[in-house]
Amino acid sequence: MFPVGGVEAMLAGAFLSGLVCLVITLAVQRRTGVVWAWSLGGLLWSLAVIALVTLLPADGATEVVYADERMGSCSFDLGGPAPEGFWILSGGQRLLNVLVFVPSGALLVVVAARWRSGWVTVPIGLLALAAYSVAIEWTQLELARIDRACDVTDVVDNVTGAALGVAAGLVLVLVLRPWRARRV
Repeated sequence: MFPVGGVEAMLAGAFLSGLVCLVITLAVQRRTGVVWAWSLGGLLWSLAVIALVTLLPADGATEVVYADERMGSCSFDLGGPAPEGFWILSGGQRLLNVLVFVPSGALLVVVAARWRSGWVTVPIGLLALAAYSVAIEWTQLELARIDRACDVTDVVDNVTGAALGVAAGLVLVLVLRPWRARRV
């Protein structure tokens, strides 16, 4: 077993994924414009950070969880018992689950607004963010060793955060206007 996890691993992963997203941003910036390129890089980085925060064990030590001891299904106790939030945010896990998806929702709108099909792309992107949340919860269910629990409340909170991000992105896009300022 290879023990990976804890805040240090999350921060290292965020740094490394940030570097990769920076390279992508700089590579497309000349063709697409500064605002759009940085929004795309930020969206990709936010998705990577979500994966790191939700799929790495909170502490570095993973244990063997035998098949007959792991949960057989997700918890459908909506709003049920949730542990306190991480040290980063004292508002509780539910608030953290909402806030972690807000940047992805906002940046999705800025990225999609570059095209006239944005009014179709944004709802599809919101559905994709919801599917991403479901995939994370399913992974948490299947990989019991990562010391995470599958909970439908997390999906509801994540989608709420993504929807709030989309609302914020609609305002942000009016300010940033990603369809302008392209370099030739």
